[in-house]
Amino acid sequence: MAVLKPRSRTISVRLSEEEFLALRRVRLLTGARSVSELTREAMRPVLRNVDREDPLGPGLDEFRAGIKSLEKKIEQLEAKITTFKVRGGQRSKPRKTYPT
Repeated sequence: MAVLKPRSRTISVRLSEEEFLALRRVRLLTGARSVSELTREAMRPVLRNVDREDPLGPGLDEFRAGIKSLEKKIEQLEAKITTFKVRGGQRSKPRKTYPT
């Protein structure tokens, strides 16, 4: 298959070994010719929405809400940990029992 538009620009992204292996698996599952082709295909929806107010789509609002919820839960956990430390944080040791 001929390339319709010559590609002269490159981008570089660092991935962990696990991330790269996952991309290769997805490439095989989708039938993409290369990881580069898979990446270009994945970028197309983002590029199509570039002129819109929210280029990443409606899912971004849901993602932001999820992050805020996680932040709130982390704050609650921090407060509980602080309270636990202030109270001494030590559980009493179980008593050893000896057979009579």
